[in-house]
Amino acid sequence: MFGQSILSLVIWVPILAGVAVLATGSDRNAALARWIALAGALLGFIVAIPLVTGFDTGTSAMQFVEKAAWIPAFNIHYHLGVDGISMPLILLNSFITVLVVIAGWQVIQDKVAQYMAAFLIMSGLINGVFASLDGILFYVFFEGMLIPLYLIVGVWGGPNRVYAAFKFFLYTLLGSLLMLVSMIYLYFQSGGSFDIQTWHTTTLGMTAQTLMFFAFLLAFGVKVPMWPVHTWLPDAHVEAPTGGSVVLAAITLKVGAYGFLRFILPILPDASAELAWFVIMLSLIAVAYIGLVALAQSDMKKLIAYSSIAHMGFVTLGFFMFSPLGLEGGLVQMISHGFVSAALFLCIGVMYDRLHSRQIKDYGGLVNKMPVFAAFFMLFAMANAGLPATSGFVGEFMVIMAAAKVNFWYAFVAATTLIFGAAYTLWMYKRVVFGNVTNPHVEEMKDVNAREILLLGVLAVCVLAMGLYPKPFTDVMHVSVVDLLAHVAQSKLP
Repeated sequence: MFGQSILSLVIWVPILAGVAVLATGSDRNAALARWIALAGALLGFIVAIPLVTGFDTGTSAMQFVEKAAWIPAFNIHYHLGVDGISMPLILLNSFITVLVVIAGWQVIQDKVAQYMAAFLIMSGLINGVFASLDGILFYVFFEGMLIPLYLIVGVWGGPNRVYAAFKFFLYTLLGSLLMLVSMIYLYFQSGGSFDIQTWHTTTLGMTAQTLMFFAFLLAFGVKVPMWPVHTWLPDAHVEAPTGGSVVLAAITLKVGAYGFLRFILPILPDASAELAWFVIMLSLIAVAYIGLVALAQSDMKKLIAYSSIAHMGFVTLGFFMFSPLGLEGGLVQMISHGFVSAALFLCIGVMYDRLHSRQIKDYGGLVNKMPVFAAFFMLFAMANAGLPATSGFVGEFMVIMAAAKVNFWYAFVAATTLIFGAAYTLWMYKRVVFGNVTNPHVEEMKDVNAREILLLGVLAVCVLAMGLYPKPFTDVMHVSVVDLLAHVAQSKLP
């Protein structure tokens, strides 16, 4: 019955569920709001499952395509479709949304309906970004997702939440405006079409490609975020509530990386090849320099935020190796980082809920009071450091291997993350978990409850399953990746 509308369901079910949650009104109906939110998130995940079960891994063509006229005067369509690149990201987003709703179940006591609704609506909008095949539709979803995230940080965040929310909004808005100008230019160059796949075959001169490359690079680079436009991320993470940090790290950063594969590489292949060195340089700075910055942090959230920047540097590095191994490695790293960063921010949230501090110095000896939590935290810390048999190792190893084939020094600098990552993650873990209990408040901390075990246990299974057997992920994306690289290799200079 819904076979032709799966992508619409994936987008609109969470959004409509969010509206239904808002309709519950004040905090007197908080329990009802929570249950409607959970039902909406679960339903949003369930309707995404057919994308996996019905996906054909043997073709690079767009699947589950929907198309209807939206604004005929400008040839703008409600045009949706997924391939092996976008489908796993939709599933990841729908999955993380369920966890975020459960994570905020007891913690959020103020404006509960609005909080839950913001996450559900944002989930639908992000799915719209990954499924859009029309440039204007993509732009509407791309900008729309900023609004609930801005509210999540600005309303439920920490003491400096307004500053952090404004900084995040202004950074991303500036890049987005340049992207819109580029899209309008492409509209005229392609004969009056906003169809993204038509843009992939549009012939552009080198000057136009270069200018648009930097416009798109700023738009998507801010979202990743790449060095040096990364400074909004630590502020946003520190001020955001736990759920906001989880979605920010696990999902919204991936939107920027996705833009590279849907816009920059296929539409601007010659500029991408010519300027690959520039993106590689920025990526390696993120991997090495930001790793050292993470080492100096005293706030756990800030440390993991900088860690995210370093790990996303691997993603952009892999993309510009122009090899299936590198590109698939970048995509695997995106999904793995979604699991690992979500788990680490949830772990920090567990500690913050009990002690109301993110400072490393305020902890110590946690294993004596929270042994089950310490075991989960250890697994995710190891995955963040790139331990073999965890998902954190797979993508990094693939990108390093791809880099070694292009240039030894690229691989050498990239591999420093295995040292720096282990240094900042395990040093943080040692100071927080091991040693004697010196803070009397730590003495009173209780181990994880059933809800927290469920959240961390599900993510632990994901991290280990992907680390031990990544083949299902690479099988889904392989044909789309090979086709994209073949497309990029064909020069479209006039």
